[in-house]
Amino acid sequence: MEKWENLRNPNQYIERRIHQQTEKEKKQNRLLVMTSIESVKWLALQGCAFRGHDESTESTNRGNFIELIKLHGRANKEIDDVVLENAAKNAKYTSPGIQKEILKIITDCVRHKIREEIGDAKFCILVDEAVDESHNEQMAIILRYVDSDGFVRERFFEVVSVKDTNALTLKKEICVVLRQYNLLITNLRDQGYDGASNMRGEWNGLQALFLRECPSAYYVHCFAHRLQLALVAVAKDVHDVWLFFQSLSSIVNFVSASAKRHSQLKSIRENEIDNLIAAGEVPTGTGANQVCTLQRAGATRWSSHFASVKRFIEMFGSTCTLLENLINEGSNNSIRGEAKGALKVMKTFDFAFILLLMHEVLENLIFCVKHCK
Repeated sequence: MEKWENLRNPNQYIERRIHQQTEKEKKQNRLLVMTSIESVKWLALQGCAFRGHDESTESTNRGNFIELIKLHGRANKEIDDVVLENAAKNAKYTSPGIQKEILKIITDCVRHKIREEIGDAKFCILVDEAVDESHNEQMAIILRYVDSDGFVRERFFEVVSVKDTNALTLKKEICVVLRQYNLLITNLRDQGYDGASNMRGEWNGLQALFLRECPSAYYVHCFAHRLQLALVAVAKDVHDVWLFFQSLSSIVNFVSASAKRHSQLKSIRENEIDNLIAAGEVPTGTGANQVCTLQRAGATRWSSHFASVKRFIEMFGSTCTLLENLINEGSNNSIRGEAKGALKVMKTFDFAFILLLMHEVLENLIFCVKHCK
């Protein structure tokens, strides 16, 4: 009788039951995969690390990727029922391999979108290479072009690992990337590199190799890098300016090297701002009078020198107060002596004069650069 009832009931047919079960599994799998995809997209957009130190189920912090999936589960019961421990053991979609595969799919979609924007238009390449944390040479490729709406676009396109920085090697890898997306060398109209010999060499440099295939691919030295080189050369030629930046760097490093000194400087600056506001010497408003700290000047970014000088002027009084406190209350003779030497340099006429002079020079330089753009 049971078999007869099942036979009479169409909902009990085997093919229908299998179909219903398959549809349910499809929905759960899509929800599971979409959760992993959204987690990867968010972490990539924010530039966060994916992996954790300990991703085992017993760990209290399993890394950003796993913890983000757990957050999705806490916010949505349907997701919680299909992710992590509730998922099939062979289909959790959380392994490092899956994360990399999702990232690759997303990057491919972005590159194809950039390729669609370029279309058949002419384009430029901007290339630079650097050594990563694992001491491998990495080459970054940026495309510059005018889109269909007439706007100039610069898109980060690819990072390629290269075995060396020989011009032939770099050209080969660039051509592989361009061919992969059907970007013709004949449409290349500009090359932007730094001034290294392997890049700008007149006969065997990277720019020369491309010029042989496309005479219209003119080489332009990176303006920011050229400006940096000019500033460094000028600073070295003018001994007083070179000595000023050396002293400035030493003072900033001394103050910033210790978390305790860093905290003391912020506290002194807070009191100074309160006093200035009470005396009516500084304007108030949203975003005004933010407590900040000293900033180091970067070796390859000329604009960072201006930021360092500007910040030092703002923090000049607070820095003097900190150094005076360290001279009297430093934990050892070395700290007290270094603080005394730094304060002595800061109070010299030459240091103060060049500090204000460099602020004016670099500020005008930034204005000129913006005006040229």
